Amino acid sequence: MQVAKAFGAAEVTGVCSTRKVELVRSLGADHVIDYTRDDFSRAGLRYDVILDTAGNRPLSVLRRVLTPRGTLVIVGGEGGGNLTGGFERSMGAPLVSLFSGQKFKGLVSTENYRDLEALTMLIEAGSVKPAVDKVYALVEAPAAVEYMHEGRVRGKVVVSI
Repeated sequence: MQVAKAFGAAEVTGVCSTRKVELVRSLGADHVIDYTRDDFSRAGLRYDVILDTAGNRPLSVLRRVLTPRGTLVIVGGEGGGNLTGGFERSMGAPLVSLFSGQKFKGLVSTENYRDLEALTMLIEAGSVKPAVDKVYALVEAPAAVEYMHEGRVRGKVVVSI
């Protein structure tokens, strides 16, 4: 959300659980939808870009809420298939783009100097503020992993070296 806003997005909507509503709002979301109470796909709104990090909505539902020239970016796997390890949608979505004005992409994260430098500049300018939930010492790394597996994380978990 913060990066989208920093690069000029007029409106950003965050979809999260009740526990994270205030965090998402504090990170700059113009609208926050609590998915435990409301279904963003039934609100009648259309989006230019959807960044799907949860992976639990069918492609057909996401297509319905995209604008005719909208873009869906699928982040990560969502199931753990035997052959593809859960990346079926990420790999198949670009094929659907061939037959639609909408674009569907799987995100493969790569780091490079220019992107990290740009992110650093946004952080230094105060446009992006990392949301850190907890910081653990290196010797506490197993506890950090356990905390993440509990599903209560709000922000990032940092292991300090």
